[in-house]
Amino acid sequence: MKTILIVDDEPRMLDLISLYLTPVGYKCIKMNQPKEALKYLSQNKVDLVLLDIMMPEMDGWETCVEIKKIVEVPIIMITARTDKADVVKGLSIGADDYISKPFDEEELLARINAVLRRNNNTSNKIVFKGLELNPESYELRHNKNLISLTPKELSILSLFLTNRNKVFTRDHLITTIWGHGVNTDDRTIDSHVRNIRDKLRTSSFPVDDHLSTVWGVGYKWSD
Repeated sequence: MKTILIVDDEPRMLDLISLYLTPVGYKCIKMNQPKEALKYLSQNKVDLVLLDIMMPEMDGWETCVEIKKIVEVPIIMITARTDKADVVKGLSIGADDYISKPFDEEELLARINAVLRRNNNTSNKIVFKGLELNPESYELRHNKNLISLTPKELSILSLFLTNRNKVFTRDHLITTIWGHGVNTDDRTIDSHVRNIRDKLRTSSFPVDDHLSTVWGVGYKWSD
């Protein structure tokens, strides 16, 4: 089941969109405060964001920019404005599509399905605060700059990024990355984690704010 985060300051619009989407198999998360939505996205995975532009606390354009700093997720802007300049602005800051109010159920579903289809090819990328890890091409970038990690280092970092705030024991890391029955000791894990830290520091990523040692246990990547 695909999860869609709906961000709109109008409760009626939140309920209406949910009414359209829930019967066709989408799980809807409804939020009327952009800051709450940003916090939710930093801790939970969603497949698409429906984002209203005209909101009093933080408008949709600013929210879109902040979302892209946290996670790479497709965004459809919802707007009552049909000005071409507004549409171009939304697309230029990272939105994938837009839909103008008022809209009907069929148009909304068509746009959601089209955006999800287009994003299937990049859905495996892992994005975190400027880091972008592509497990298919074995590439890691920070702010678009390539960071050279070994395949094992990439696998460890991928495990951390996809299981944030979870403590991994060294034994768990050995079994997950190297497999059962492999003659690898704790010093190998420590060496790989040290290399990850050094390479991320060199790229100016604040790795020490996120990757911590849990003494006597293992390692944890925190938000």
